[in-house]
Amino acid sequence: MCNEYARTKSIDELIAEFGKFEMPLLAWENDHTPNDLAGKASVKIRDTAPIFRLTDGQLTASMTPWAWPGPGGKPVFNFKSEGRDFSHNDRVLIFADAFFEYTAPRAPKVKLKDKHEFRMAAHDWFWIAGIVKDGCFSMLTTSPGPDVAPYHDRGIIPLPPKAGLDWLTLSRPQPEILAPPPAGALKVETLRKDGIERGGWDLFAP
Repeated sequence: MCNEYARTKSIDELIAEFGKFEMPLLAWENDHTPNDLAGKASVKIRDTAPIFRLTDGQLTASMTPWAWPGPGGKPVFNFKSEGRDFSHNDRVLIFADAFFEYTAPRAPKVKLKDKHEFRMAAHDWFWIAGIVKDGCFSMLTTSPGPDVAPYHDRGIIPLPPKAGLDWLTLSRPQPEILAPPPAGALKVETLRKDGIERGGWDLFAP
């Protein structure tokens, strides 16, 4: 499951992109503009991050913690989408330009997992479909698309910039919006393999 993502664009850079995709104007919830507008190379569970709602035809942003506490106290950072109706949920968009998946290394005695970065092939940023509960957000998941399947048996739901509004308005059927991305929609790069960071393993090749 996705437990880390990146939003390396600043919020100001993101807002500048809205005009390209005919996105609504942006306002901060309660007119409170946060101080933390810079990009983040890593956002992890329980970090606070910007999410976006549609309120009276306007995008409303707020800084919100990632993952609400489950019944046993464990954080609910991913939430299964299949077979559920989200029409009455607090639907939100999570801004990202990359997310990460981890796999077991093949090399013996290496405990550090391999790290793989996923980006959208056609855009340099995207939305992730999410919902809010108890003042915290969680990412929705579905079966993995072809790009994610070699790395995990579940996948989050990345949406192209313009398609994010479909999730907020439910202008298309939910199963269509929350479907896994098709093959080639995501580009994958391995950042760490067998405990060695990207580029380093070439030094040890025979």
